[in-house]
Amino acid sequence: MARASTANTPLSFVEIVMRADAETIRAALDARVKVDELLLEREQAYQRIAELEGQVEELMGEPGVFVFPAPPLPVAEFGKGKAAPARKPVAPPAAAPSPAAKAASKHPSA
Repeated sequence: MARASTANTPLSFVEIVMRADAETIRAALDARVKVDELLLEREQAYQRIAELEGQVEELMGEPGVFVFPAPPLPVAEFGKGKAAPARKPVAPPAAAPSPAAKAASKHPSA
């Protein structure tokens, strides 16, 4: 019986760990290599954009004078990963007794 190809199916972390056959691991590695290549290409593009913006500021003679328009295409925003799971509210710490209350408890009046 022929196995279904994993090259075109999305791989989850659980599938990689639990199935762990050579074909699945190879597909995950290939995907990671491709992602790394794309990230390198993205970094080069950002470097080029920084160079172009530097040239514009040089032409203007002063940094910050020219207001750059928003990018024409949507780009990934920084710090916008998966939302952290909601945490249970932590009870505030009990208020510490005042020094006067401490002194009164050490020397109770008879």
